[in-house]
Amino acid sequence: MKKILIISTGGTFNKVYNPKTGNLDIDKSSHALKTIASKWLCDFKILNIIGKDSLEMTNHDRLELLSTIHQSNYHDIIIVHGTDTMDVTAEYLADAELEKTIVLTGAMVPYSIDASEATANLASAYGYLSALKKRGVFIAMNGVLGLHENLKKNRKEGKFTL
Repeated sequence: MKKILIISTGGTFNKVYNPKTGNLDIDKSSHALKTIASKWLCDFKILNIIGKDSLEMTNHDRLELLSTIHQSNYHDIIIVHGTDTMDVTAEYLADAELEKTIVLTGAMVPYSIDASEATANLASAYGYLSALKKRGVFIAMNGVLGLHENLKKNRKEGKFTL
């Protein structure tokens, strides 16, 4: 069994309704991930960094993510990331040529509103990462799995496609 690190950077996956403002705010404690993890018989560590919507992510944030990955003893990593700039971050990480296997995933609907998509995407990322035999940067979204450069968010269809 691979030792897996899950890095949560925020994104819609982690958004929760704030009744005071009426906004969907990022839950920086990753309650959604912890809830899912509590029901799985898997061993992984959850690390929370950045805590932003991906549209607000900067190259400084991506550098923080890269540094976190580089300094980690883990070789198999899932990154929970916002879907709008997931491809940008994936490309940034791939350019670093890390000797690690990284799978990015997220959700277009917050776990707090409907747990189905977030749970399915995380489960797909976990299964895909567990089966991968090569290093690189991959995406697992909406039942589509593959190298980061092959998957893109199709805004018209509201899902990731090859």
